Amino acid sequence: MANPPEWAANGIRVGLAEAGYVEGRNLSIISRSAEGQFSRLRALAADLVGNDVVVILAGGSPVPARVSKEATTKIPIVFAYGGDPVADGLVDSLNRPGSNITGATFIGTALLAKRMELLREIVPWAIDVALLVNTNGTLAERQIADATAAARELRQRLHVVEINNDGDIDTAFERMSQLKMDAFVISTDPFFGMIARDRLAELALRYKIPGIYNGRDESKVGGLVSYGPDKADTWRQAAVYAGRILSGERPSNLPVVQPTKFEMIINLKTARSLSLTISPTLLGLADEVIE
Repeated sequence: MANPPEWAANGIRVGLAEAGYVEGRNLSIISRSAEGQFSRLRALAADLVGNDVVVILAGGSPVPARVSKEATTKIPIVFAYGGDPVADGLVDSLNRPGSNITGATFIGTALLAKRMELLREIVPWAIDVALLVNTNGTLAERQIADATAAARELRQRLHVVEINNDGDIDTAFERMSQLKMDAFVISTDPFFGMIARDRLAELALRYKIPGIYNGRDESKVGGLVSYGPDKADTWRQAAVYAGRILSGERPSNLPVVQPTKFEMIINLKTARSLSLTISPTLLGLADEVIE
């Protein structure tokens, strides 16, 4: 349902290969992208159903999977995204998905409080903290509530900053600078992780505002610190499920895959550029330190 970035596409290739499927040899892939426009998803889902595909792999957010589920009750659907598939209405339960859908989640939306705690350790003087959200998506409301509660516990003031498209990114950082934000937190949303990733890291450095990100790939391109599971592995696991379904298994018998390991990546080069000193204790806890 979407054209994934290379890290996700590679995870899909690896997962399918693990299940015994290689594109061009024993597998054909039809790819469709809504290019961030949810209004196009129903037509794309109908197109895939009309092409009699054997499995639909729907990623990025719960919406492609939900629309696919509305389009067909027969074709198996596998999702890969960062929310709660029970709360999002995709499955009956994690252990027993039910119907024709299952998948993998990196539950990024549930990690906001932990990320804010880590950011406080790195920027202990941070009082005014911005939460970057995409209100055009479907994952914002719950994360705003969680971040508000976390900020209250940390005695911080939370400022919700909307970034709904490319044009909002520069404006958001200008606003954060004018409001003298001490730090920012990026919410889990496919727009931030797949489209705006590099620009967010670039502007954070330009405006000298420290932020915490959702995964390794964001720290690799200059993000100060990230905390979360390996998102590429979530896509790999979803692709493994797609392969198992191609081999005859039923999605209703495949429990939703959840991450078991979370990693913290610190970009020490970025920390120096922001004039931040990371404690030896925190550096010792990091799974990787980028010099």
